[in-house]
Amino acid sequence: MNTMSLMISVSGIRGIVGESLTPKNLTSFAMAFASWTLRKKGGNSLEKKPRIVIGRDTRPTGEAIGNLISNTLVLCGCDVIDIGIATTPTVEIAVTAEGADGGLIITASHNPVAWNALKMLDNQGEFLSAGEVDELLEIAEKELFLFAHWDTIGTISQNNRYDELHIEKVLQLSCIDNAAIAAQHLRVLVDCVEGAGFSIVPQLCEKLGIESIVPFACNGSGLFPRNPEPIEENLSSTIFALKKSQCDFAIVVDPDVDRLALICEDGSLFGEEYTLVACADFYLRHKAGAVVNNLSSSRALRDVAERHGVDCYSAKVGEANVTEVMKKMQAVIGGEGNGGVILPELHYGRDALAGIALFVQAFTLWRAEHKNGKLSQFRQEFPEYFMSKQKILLGSTDRSTLEQIFIDIAQHYHTAKANTLDGLKLDFADSWVHLRPSNTEPIVRIYAEAPSKARAEKLASEVKLEIEKRTLKL
Repeated sequence: MNTMSLMISVSGIRGIVGESLTPKNLTSFAMAFASWTLRKKGGNSLEKKPRIVIGRDTRPTGEAIGNLISNTLVLCGCDVIDIGIATTPTVEIAVTAEGADGGLIITASHNPVAWNALKMLDNQGEFLSAGEVDELLEIAEKELFLFAHWDTIGTISQNNRYDELHIEKVLQLSCIDNAAIAAQHLRVLVDCVEGAGFSIVPQLCEKLGIESIVPFACNGSGLFPRNPEPIEENLSSTIFALKKSQCDFAIVVDPDVDRLALICEDGSLFGEEYTLVACADFYLRHKAGAVVNNLSSSRALRDVAERHGVDCYSAKVGEANVTEVMKKMQAVIGGEGNGGVILPELHYGRDALAGIALFVQAFTLWRAEHKNGKLSQFRQEFPEYFMSKQKILLGSTDRSTLEQIFIDIAQHYHTAKANTLDGLKLDFADSWVHLRPSNTEPIVRIYAEAPSKARAEKLASEVKLEIEKRTLKL
């Protein structure tokens, strides 16, 4: 099987449907996942038949891929529990609730509609480790597949109760006070970009106590009306709708609902980086403990941790990497600066639903002391940093060549503290820049943070130019 054109990482495989993501690749990975799960379970027998949960986002290709994957798993001897259209965190919760041996989520997250993917979960509803992904890839490459005999094939069953269960679990968090939220009489716009959150997110908001909900792109068509990544350059139509509706703020999620962005009443972005910061600041009042982000996340989380007298650790980019550090350090909350919040009290996975609940409760608490206060004012409660996010297309530059480029750049900026845990991060006295090859796209991402927007953009642009100069010499 040729996997070179696929993007492969600890979060799964993804590609453009009909190009890099083909029926052949999909079935190969499904067979590999089934075989890997069978071996983990101890063999291929009727008594040890694995149970696999499957869910998908709303993309037009999702149902066909889901049917293909489900039937492939069945022919490999797995029982499939299909929970239909579901958010990524909902599938993660379903895996443990079902006592399943693994899960597959059919979603390309924030990628455009032409893309799709398989996200692979273990029996804890968590992404596979890098080592486990390597094991699975070896099975796929060497075609070490296990198949069921005609009389031991699996079954497919449907279960549509997990949206309700997920909402219940969020509402049962000890720090959530529905009555206090209801007392604020909030009016909120909800933008689900026609993705998997189209129903569950408005339902959660209603049950949290939000008085008035204005749905935007919440029909579940899977035809994204804009680039689905919830960043400022893609949210002009949402900002316009927010101002027109005179809502207190807007909640924005990506197609599989593991990222959360907020827009203030004046149309300014609260900032994806500050989703986790605000949630952690609130949650640490209820449960003290370490916090974890990734190397591309804002220093603001570190500042908030210091305010609460707890430690802040940084992991390699990627949910599996963050959760690994969270477990090691027994962190009480963590996540990534792209708006992903991980709350171990609920489960180890980025969960925008948990983020919404914590954020709305945090704003409610602040607003109780600042009558009719605005979200833009609440934003000022947090340390002020500005981030610039840029990228460079890799083209013909391979990753081994990038390593040498990164070494050269670290030497060029010799006054900075260099960290090579994940690409290259350069820490300066009051700013930093992080360069890393993307796990999901053929690009190098450049993240820079400084006390002003201009300084962050200048730093990112300078480093981008240094990369380009070295690339041109190759």
